Amino acid sequence: MERRLYRHSRWDIFIHWFNAACWLLLLVTGLGLISNPDIDPLGGWYPAALRSVLGGGANLLIFHIALGVVWMAGFALYIAFNIKGVLFFLRELFSVDLPRDMLWMIKKPIQMTLGDAGLRKLGLGTDIPDQGFYNMGQKSFGQASVLGSLVLAVTGVVMVMSRTSLSEAQTGLVSWSILLHYLSAGLVFAGLIIHVYMAAVSREERPGFRSMFTGWVDENYAKHHHRLWWEKESAVAGVREEE
Repeated sequence: MERRLYRHSRWDIFIHWFNAACWLLLLVTGLGLISNPDIDPLGGWYPAALRSVLGGGANLLIFHIALGVVWMAGFALYIAFNIKGVLFFLRELFSVDLPRDMLWMIKKPIQMTLGDAGLRKLGLGTDIPDQGFYNMGQKSFGQASVLGSLVLAVTGVVMVMSRTSLSEAQTGLVSWSILLHYLSAGLVFAGLIIHVYMAAVSREERPGFRSMFTGWVDENYAKHHHRLWWEKESAVAGVREEE
């Protein structure tokens, strides 16, 4: 029987799906708060329909703010109870080997769309640089998500405060917060589309997707997709066996 490697703790799995659910609900309600049909990607009918369901724009705003508070509170609990996991996540996410990881970012999409033949046509070798716990695609999305989430949280707080405690002299801060809030939401959503495709649709990444439910991946997947991490885990396992 093939050996399995432990990849995600219960806390990691919880925060992943908690974040996904919150993002989805925040996106749905956030789009409904856009009052200008000229910039609403879904058109004016969507905000009108959503506000009708929730009994008006005021209720929709309250619901959106409440979701944001729940989202931030969930992350606060995750950090408080799993600080070791958080530090590991951030260290792996922001540890970038530019030559290796940038080459992966160039070659991997070509291989996935055109195959090895496409790489050879472009004069590139078919060997894909080895990756660690996260590949560079996951790192890119993770980095955008972390930074984007921080911007969303801070600007969201400023926007709420603008209704209660900020003075007219601080309208510039509020205006910038609104702009950055929507830009960050768009950036995260764009990355999320690619992330969902890579994780749930791409056949070769399905073991990684399943690990977000079970916490485990098979050794063959780890060896071929996260070889540097697999080597570390194998070395640790070897030391344990010798002991």
